[in-house]
Amino acid sequence: MPFKLNQVAPFLFVWLWSTGFIGAKFGLPYIEPFFMLLVRFLFVIVIFFALIHIYHSKWIGTKLACQQIMIGSFIHGAYLAGIFFAIKEGIPAGIAAIIVGLQPIVTSIVGKLFTAQPVNHRQALGLALGFIGICLVILEKFSFQTESLNTLGLVACMISLLSISIGTVLQKQLASNTPLLSGSFYQYIGAILVIGVLTITYEQQVVIFSWELVAAMTWLVFGLSILAILLLLYMIREGEVAKVTSYFYLVTPVAVLQSWLLFDEKLGIYAIIGALMTVIGVTLVVKNKSAAV
Repeated sequence: MPFKLNQVAPFLFVWLWSTGFIGAKFGLPYIEPFFMLLVRFLFVIVIFFALIHIYHSKWIGTKLACQQIMIGSFIHGAYLAGIFFAIKEGIPAGIAAIIVGLQPIVTSIVGKLFTAQPVNHRQALGLALGFIGICLVILEKFSFQTESLNTLGLVACMISLLSISIGTVLQKQLASNTPLLSGSFYQYIGAILVIGVLTITYEQQVVIFSWELVAAMTWLVFGLSILAILLLLYMIREGEVAKVTSYFYLVTPVAVLQSWLLFDEKLGIYAIIGALMTVIGVTLVVKNKSAAV
């Protein structure tokens, strides 16, 4: 049976994307968050530049390059910056994750409003089940303390949510035929513009060198920023936006499972039920039939 990338890409992407939490946990004690993102993105654009020349990928024109810079400022820059800023401002990781976990729903709504892709009843049910499932997983793992919430942090979470949702729809609508390597190169330029301003404004660029930081940075660059992002852009190009974004629902249960295996963290009944609901929700979206809304 011939190998088909579109059959394995979703599973590989979910696993890669979920390891970002593990990489951040290892690296952030030794470097400031925005500066860590800046260093990571600088490494990434150098690697993409080399890959473009190695594989003789076509460079895109000025108009497409500007579009990719804009999309990258949403998908990579504002999205990650919002999450890091929210946590820095005291928003619990679970609250931030629940807000950003609305991404598939928001992306589907944005896609329905501004593109020709409808979301039918089966997809809507799948998206709802997926969100309920992700809430159960996070409620199992985190203890919420509402007194730690603040307006700036919540606004940052909403900016992060809207950024990844808008960026995903823009990528599908404006850049579906853009070469992956050169397109990604310009996307990370957009991300650097956002993160660069933030680290210069709020941080002192302090680094404590350690093997944990080197290992985390290496994985975040090659595993997340290169392979996972290429898979994401490939799936956006090949599939409907609602289907692609529904895979993000699987990231949290997989991350919880990894934490349980690597750090012996508790995996309780709510997390198990939530993970099952998430899988069912994603299945409903991916196995979509042609029922109209």
